[in-house]
Amino acid sequence: MTTEDSGSGLASSLTDLMTSLAVIFILLLVALVNNKQRELHATQEEIDRIQKQLLEAAKTTKTTRETILVELKKQLADLRAQGVEIKEDETDPLGLLVVVPEGLLQFGVDQHDIPRQGQEFLKAFVPTLAVVACSFREELTSIVVEGHADSTGTDEHNLKLSQDRSMEVVRESLKILADQGRTDPNTPLESCFLELLSASGRGRRDPFLVNGVENRPRSRRVIFKIRVRSFEQRERELRNFGFAPVSESANAN
Repeated sequence: MTTEDSGSGLASSLTDLMTSLAVIFILLLVALVNNKQRELHATQEEIDRIQKQLLEAAKTTKTTRETILVELKKQLADLRAQGVEIKEDETDPLGLLVVVPEGLLQFGVDQHDIPRQGQEFLKAFVPTLAVVACSFREELTSIVVEGHADSTGTDEHNLKLSQDRSMEVVRESLKILADQGRTDPNTPLESCFLELLSASGRGRRDPFLVNGVENRPRSRRVIFKIRVRSFEQRERELRNFGFAPVSESANAN
């Protein structure tokens, strides 16, 4: 009997121990689940906060781009009558385009030097563009001067020619602003514009098409491509963290 009682007592103790361990395990599991739920809730709140901030930034950026567009059209009204186009970049929601037809710069055939007529045009154009750009300096990331060629000639030739022309426009633009700064030290536009400015030769890769047919004179152009500072960098950070881009969130709503 003693042996049986001892065995029964041991079994009962083991049962009690297992029950206690099970209870402890369940309590720990519940605590862990609760902690995870709180963490997920906090993370979701942070995601919601960031998404809200980015949506507000997107609205602000759109408004800023529209404001700059209106100001450019206003300040360059006389040059628009000469053929300068100012418009939104259809391929870039953050971009504005100031398109200068080749005829206004008067480049010679296969030449990249800007003749006197083109220099006179830039003297009227560049300071006004710089004033607008620098008044919105904190809202802009870049101004790229793009040179474009038509489809005649080889890719290698057109690429070099368009690059040389865009670089010549950049050099002449900075020279004009430097000369202006010497005569009027109160408007130091050269350093501000230099921070934004770069050159790019596009060759014949972006022809100007009308009903699917190239308009060669209009293909030969220089474009000042202005990019507005916005939520792009923040959106890229969101993607790196696996969050949905703002544009997708906006569409979803």
